[in-house]
Amino acid sequence: MTDISTRPCCAPLDAHALSGGQAGHSTRRVWAGQVGLLGAAAMGWYAAGAVATLAWAQEAAKAANASTVRSAVAASKLEKRRVTIAVSNKAALAYLPLTVAEQLGYFQVEGLELELLEPPSMARAQQMALSGSGVDILSGWLENTLSLQTKGQAFQAFVLQGRAPQMALGVSTKALPDFKNGAQLGGKKVGIMALGTPSHTVAHAALASAGLRLGDMAFVSVGSASGALAALRAGQIDALCYSDPIITQLEQSGELRVVADTRNLRGTLEVCGGEMPSTCLYATPEFMQKHPNTTQAVANALVHALKWLQTAGLSDMMKTVPEGYFAGDRALYLSAFARMREAIALDGVMPPAGVRNTLDAMRRADPLLRMQPMDPLLSYTNVFALRAKQRFRV
Repeated sequence: MTDISTRPCCAPLDAHALSGGQAGHSTRRVWAGQVGLLGAAAMGWYAAGAVATLAWAQEAAKAANASTVRSAVAASKLEKRRVTIAVSNKAALAYLPLTVAEQLGYFQVEGLELELLEPPSMARAQQMALSGSGVDILSGWLENTLSLQTKGQAFQAFVLQGRAPQMALGVSTKALPDFKNGAQLGGKKVGIMALGTPSHTVAHAALASAGLRLGDMAFVSVGSASGALAALRAGQIDALCYSDPIITQLEQSGELRVVADTRNLRGTLEVCGGEMPSTCLYATPEFMQKHPNTTQAVANALVHALKWLQTAGLSDMMKTVPEGYFAGDRALYLSAFARMREAIALDGVMPPAGVRNTLDAMRRADPLLRMQPMDPLLSYTNVFALRAKQRFRV
């Protein structure tokens, strides 16, 4: 097997090679606020005086037009204006920053036309990105950029969405009503998304901290959220390590008792022994080298969303997240958001120590990876996120 660390296309991107221009600073949210103020001003024309209101309206219109002009300037610098991002489940809380950036129009502010694609298989989407046909960027887990190195497929994360795995391990209250400690899960069936995923890595770390060895663990791939629910309720698994809102749903219904939690930083430290970045946007180095301004514009939109999320309240979430994402239960979604919001990245910058910790955890969970060539330095670049961080002062 070829060691991809010798492949030139996999070299980490540097600031000199990616000296693309910056995009505009205005946002769609600001523009929307101006429009709302225009409406309010119109209601008070007769009381305040039409002349003064008209002058104010003209200034507001100029500001809105300036935003449009800056977006047009940003678009003129882009190597590629229409960008396709593949994501396995765009309604998942793990990808909330991407949802916010899309819904608040931050991609449009950068001059981009965004298409979100939900492929039946992320493996297929990765192949499309490698061939340069149909997919430009992927929204997924950092683990993907590491594990794909073993297949000679080069991808680099360029903006971080989650700074914790956002997975929780819970035991079935039906199968294990008298559960007391992790050692009781020895030989029990633990449901995970799939082998090699963050749910597998976190489940292994949690069981290992309870003193179990790899041979004592039995992992069952349950796939989608609906598959996880069905497997637990049918008694096919005794425990489940999954993301929200499924975990919160099962907790609230009394079907699951959480025993290890990485939806917050403290739990991540306890389970994983250190920081462990999770969801990110990643692309091939070739795409970023060919489209540096476009990649920067995408990073800008995501970091802008991360800044918004730092102060967003539940009412903001209700207004921003599409109704369909709530799956008919707003209270459940917002409760899950409240539990995992600490896991959302602050500035999009990937922590080097966290990447190394993730790689170590992956190798502990899968012995076959221990001899595979995986270089954490090839799995990400912070060039774009650092620029966006400086621009938005986060």
